[in-house]
Parts: sequence; C-alpha cells; structure tokens
Amino acid sequence: MDGKKLEYKGDEALKELEKLTMKADEVQESILKEILARNGKTEYLNKYMGGSKDVLEFKSCVPVIMYNRIRPYIQRIANGEDSSLITGHPITEMLCSSGTSAGEPKMMPSIAEDLDRRTFLYNLIMPIINQYVPGLDDGKAMFLYFVKAEMSTPCGLPARTVLTSYYKSKHFKCRSHDPYNDFTSPDQAILCNDSNQSMYCQLLAGLVHRHQVLRLGAVFASAFLRTISFLERKWVNLCTDIRTGQLDPTITDLGCRSAMLAVLSSPNPRLADEIEDICGRESWKGIVCYLWPRARYIEAVVTGSMAQYIPSLEYYSDGKLPLVCTMYASSECYFGVNLKPLCDPADVAFTLLPNMGYFEFIPLGENGTLVTDVDEEEEVAKDKLVNLVDVRLGCYYELVVTTFAGLYRYRIGDVLQVIGFHNKAPQFRFICRRNVLLSIDNDKTNEKDLHKSITKAKKLLEPHNALLVEYTSYAEASSVPGHYVIYWEIRNCTNATNNATATPLEAKVLQECCIAVEEELDYVYRRCRANDKSVGPLEIRVVKPGTFDALMDLYIDQGGSINQYKTPRCIKSDAALMLLDSNVKASFFSPRDPSWKP
Repeated sequence: MDGKKLEYKGDEALKELEKLTMKADEVQESILKEILARNGKTEYLNKYMGGSKDVLEFKSCVPVIMYNRIRPYIQRIANGEDSSLITGHPITEMLCSSGTSAGEPKMMPSIAEDLDRRTFLYNLIMPIINQYVPGLDDGKAMFLYFVKAEMSTPCGLPARTVLTSYYKSKHFKCRSHDPYNDFTSPDQAILCNDSNQSMYCQLLAGLVHRHQVLRLGAVFASAFLRTISFLERKWVNLCTDIRTGQLDPTITDLGCRSAMLAVLSSPNPRLADEIEDICGRESWKGIVCYLWPRARYIEAVVTGSMAQYIPSLEYYSDGKLPLVCTMYASSECYFGVNLKPLCDPADVAFTLLPNMGYFEFIPLGENGTLVTDVDEEEEVAKDKLVNLVDVRLGCYYELVVTTFAGLYRYRIGDVLQVIGFHNKAPQFRFICRRNVLLSIDNDKTNEKDLHKSITKAKKLLEPHNALLVEYTSYAEASSVPGHYVIYWEIRNCTNATNNATATPLEAKVLQECCIAVEEELDYVYRRCRANDKSVGPLEIRVVKPGTFDALMDLYIDQGGSINQYKTPRCIKSDAALMLLDSNVKASFFSPRDPSWKP
C-alpha cells in the first residue's frame, strides 16, 4: 500500500486491490507494526506489553477479548478522559452498533482516519461491478439510505451509527463528480432524521426518475423490503404528488420539502398514470421490474440472517434481477469485498482486505461449532489464533480484529468459512453470529441451524400460494417443559394488495411446518424433545401483516438505526414480546415428536 494514500478509483482501485492481496502477509505485518508504533504508549497496551512495540510480545501478552473487557476504557473516554487510554489518535466519535444481534448497542471508538479506510473500500465496489455490468454510469442508482438522529457522550463526542457517520461525512457529500454516485435520492432526503419522511421522499424521487434507474437497493435486504411494504401503503399519495407536482403536506421536514419540490418541478399526469396502472395490479409479483424497467440488479446484504429475505426479493423482482451483495463490514471495522458480485447469494464470499485492520482467527470445530477452549473469552489461548494468510481452506473460524482506533484482539463474533483465496488473501463465506439463539435444556440452537430449519419448513407453504415474509423466535420457559416459539408473518401471494383478508392456511399445514422445523434441528434438540421430554412441542405463532414492520419501529424508537436494523432472530425484549403476542392471529404446535435416534 502506498503510504498514507487511501483514495483510489476505477482501474487504479483494482490495481491496488491486486497489490494488497498479492502481499497480504506483508501488508498485515506492516499494519500491526504501525498500530503498535502509534498506540504502544496507551494505557491499555502498556498494561500488557510494558511499553514494548514488538509483534511477538503483542501476540503472547495481549488477551483475546469481548466487549465487556474494553467497555470500561471506552466509557472513561466517553466521560471525558483522554483518547490515549486506548489509542494514539484523538477519538472523533463513538460508533453505535445496531444492538439487535446481541441485545444492546455497543459504542466503538473511531478516529478520523477510519473514514478514509471505509471510503477506500466503498471506492472498490463500482470498479468490481463494472467488470460484470458495464454502462452503469449511463443512469441513476435508487438506493434507500437512512440516518439516525445522533446523540452525544457526556464529554460531547458524537455517538452515532457507522452509516450515519459516513453519510454525514465529506467523503459522501463530495461524491457528485463521480458518475456512478448519481443517486435518485437528494442528500436532504437521505439526511432526514424522520425515517418515514425520508422513505417517502426517496421513493418519490425514485419513481420520478423510474426510467433512468439502473441500480436498486438498500444496505440490508430487510430495509429494501420495508420500502416495498411502505410503497404498498403510500403509492396512491405518491401518484398524487407526481400528478399535481405538489408534495404531500405530511412531509414537514424543511430540507426534504425544498429538495423534493425541485425534483417534482412540474405536474406529470402521464408518469402518474403509468405508476398507478402498475401499482393497481392484483398481484405485486415482479413489481420492481415493472416500476424500474431498466434496473440491472438489486444491491443489499443477503448473507447470514438476511438470507431468509431472498424469496421475497425474488418474488418482487420475479427472479429477473440478480441480488448483489458487495461488502462485509461492521461498526468495529470494515473487512472486505465480494469479487464476484453476480454470484448466487448462497455462494457469496468476501475477500478480506489486509489494509483495513489486523486480522486473526480463532479455529472452530467442524461445521462452525465452537470448541471448548473458545466458548468463553477467558479461555481463548493467545497462541491458538491463526494469521490471515495461514487460514486453511474449508475450515471455520471466528474473526478477531485489532484496529488503529483502540480495539485489540477483539472478537467480532462472526463465524466464517474459508472457501478460497484471491492471491494470498483468503475468501470467507459468512456462516452466522457466534451466539446461541435458543436453549431450553441441553439443546443449543444457533442462528445457522434455526435458519436452515425455517428454510426447510417454509417450502410447505408454497403449494398454498403463501410466502414466509419474516420470522423470529423465543425460548418460552415459563411452563414446564419449556418450548421454542417461532413467530411467522405470512403473505398470501394471490392477494398481495389486501393481505389482511386473505384466506387463512389450514391448521394441518402449519402443524406440518412445526414438525418440519423440529426434524431439521440438531440431534440434541430432538433427543430432548422425543426421549428426555425436557423440551415441549415447538409452537408457530402466526402474526398479523405488518407486525414485523411494527417490531422494526419499536427498535428504531428505542435507538436502533433503520440502516443497520436486523430482525432479532431471538427476542429478549419484554416490549418486543408483548408487541408480537398482541398481534398473534393463530397458534399451532408440533403434532408429534421428531425422530431422534442417530
């Protein structure tokens, strides 16, 4: 990597990508040495290394940690102590995680240079995609991006999500000279703190420019589908705005009004009629392709817990648009890119970029299961970690990161599998979050296993023209024995515009779905159910249409971000459980025990 230079574009960016991956081992060693040189005098590192900046001493002395070990230092800085507690650079902001994976938001330290690194990764996306989909500079991108109102720490540091930080930065605002960053959404609409007004205005702008849109998407698949759901409710109002050239009076944000009046400019009855004809159809299958006929692909995260949205995305695009997942990132660090963006979602793999941070890996057991010595953070042996270039093909690992901003050997909690290499840089498939989701007795069901079982069971809905829109789970332990509860929101595909009055599925279908879920869960669960009787029959609770939109609203109202929101796959919030249970239409239990003998 060329010293401090981080801004590469076009072919230059691809050449830099090749250089970095060809020398991944050298780049990683250089990154770690630079982190230790800059941060060696911090209170945190000095505690373990006594002022040394030696790489080997770092690996032998600095512990592998989770958030609770670094949290006291972060809190002290948030309260006004100097950044030198953990980093040699001034901490410019605290980045708040979404909080929906682990149950509570975390604050991650960030320095000014971090924005340069994130921008470096963003600048790789279009050069990579252009190799497969040329001509994207001859139109617009309709990306639904949202910010979250930021807070401040006690000492005045901004506390906001990583995406809010990026959208408010000069890196994002000064993108206008790049033809690939011609978005339909005005910046004022993206930067509006009211997510409903923001979504309305961004959808309106996307419809006004419908014949120029070549790319569609949002950060997560869930946010894109949330937009389609919003469109189902608001298309009449949007058509009225386009027909009259006047913005709906419910849009009160001054920035949005000013920007959108410029977008509307004049009445356009012909365009309104086109959109009205499309949205007024009985079925919304393929609606995305009808509304944006030149679109070449949908861009969104569709890995991990987002994979369950793939059928819905394919329904709305009639399977005609590739689902493109471009990058792998988190609040702690940006990690890598997908070099084959048009691949099947099941085959998405990310090449980790060795200049983003220093990466190590905790080896896991077969199929990504945790082995005993990494189950608790205190028991992770420092010498068990594997370097980036030393991971082995086919093996599973948990990602550990060290950053310039003050995270040292920090466990991200993601389980990854090595599926190949690009030059010397490994390519990983995201498997799941490390945390166990559900447990009643000796059973321990993780996100991957739950998703696998749901994927199997929901196929039973297809012959009945029904689609599983969303799901979450809960370990009901108030009764003896306790049991798994799965909340399902189901769409009737033959009556998309009036789903509330759709004919309900027969009880037998849902009961068979219950047993199908159980049959796909692991041996320990099935033994607890069928032999030990320590776990009761699995229950599916079918909720009213729109329930999961309301759940998302609840988490956003509690401080979550619409950009980073991921439906929790296991509910731990009493308020969320109350909301779900208040919307249950019907409940079904497994009609029999699952098979359990090996």
